[in-house]
Amino acid sequence: MNRTKGLSVLLLFIFSALLLSGCENNLLVFDPQGPVAREIMGLINYSIVLMLLVTGVVFALFIYIVWKYREKKENMDYEPPEEHGSTLLEVIWTIIPIVIIVALTIPTVKTIYATEKVPKGYEDQKPLVIHVTSADWKWIFSYPEQGIETINYVNIPEDRPIDFKLTSAGTMQSFWIPQLAGQKYTMAHAETQLYMVADNPGSYVGKNTNFNGRGFAEMEFETLVQTKEDFDKWVKEVKETAPQMTEKEYEKKLEPSHLGRETFSNTHLEWVDHSDHNSKNYLNPEMYDRGHGWPGKIFEDKNNYKNRLKDSDGGSRHHSGSSTEDSHGGEHHGN
Repeated sequence: MNRTKGLSVLLLFIFSALLLSGCENNLLVFDPQGPVAREIMGLINYSIVLMLLVTGVVFALFIYIVWKYREKKENMDYEPPEEHGSTLLEVIWTIIPIVIIVALTIPTVKTIYATEKVPKGYEDQKPLVIHVTSADWKWIFSYPEQGIETINYVNIPEDRPIDFKLTSAGTMQSFWIPQLAGQKYTMAHAETQLYMVADNPGSYVGKNTNFNGRGFAEMEFETLVQTKEDFDKWVKEVKETAPQMTEKEYEKKLEPSHLGRETFSNTHLEWVDHSDHNSKNYLNPEMYDRGHGWPGKIFEDKNNYKNRLKDSDGGSRHHSGSSTEDSHGGEHHGN
């Protein structure tokens, strides 16, 4: 009797702790601000309810069995008979997990396919194409139609489909805006695609969820959703006032570092598209020294842009810099 009460108290304590811990954190995925994020939240809620149902049944059976077959004075000398199993029970507890998996798989697949295209109700609108390039440890956003580029922030209009074309200048990252869309990986010499729509103007946090070194924790960006008028005004202002970036400046920015917000009136797509399988390699492994004296291995890659310097210098040119040094760039022309 006392053991059963103790078990019940323990389960109640664990459930309360989980509930309270969830309330204390700002769970952005449960505050969707767009149709894609709502699709994902619906799947999360469905999965939670299904898992709670399964967990509840399992714990209820556990408590019932512990109570029913507990040791009592009248059965102290009880010896259970030899059992040879039950075919019916074995079939049942084999089928149940299959049913659970199917119940999770069907809505998951439907949600995946729904988020891989322009959300319903926006099919007649032309998506705004934004190329996203990740680098250690910064995010670069290129607007090919507008001919502008930003670093560590992205401005988008409300109620218009956004077509993010994702790639990486080096290591693999994971692009995620919890309140607006799901996450997708960015990989060098490859391109992934992410659609989303934002319902309401406001500022939403974006981040990298793939651990890739000491600068990972601060690799965040702001997604500023604006009205169409404010977005057009911002684009016009950037084209008139922001400086242009050169290829040499861009290569420097790709070195492992943290940058501030920067804005340019051109894009790096003029000279390199990192999603192209034949594009140059911009990895800088010799700059990842974590203080232990052993930087990453420097792989000789004839496609690496720095190998162009060997013929003229007689060897590989040393690049100074530190991954711990913050680099704060130009003026932010957004919010």
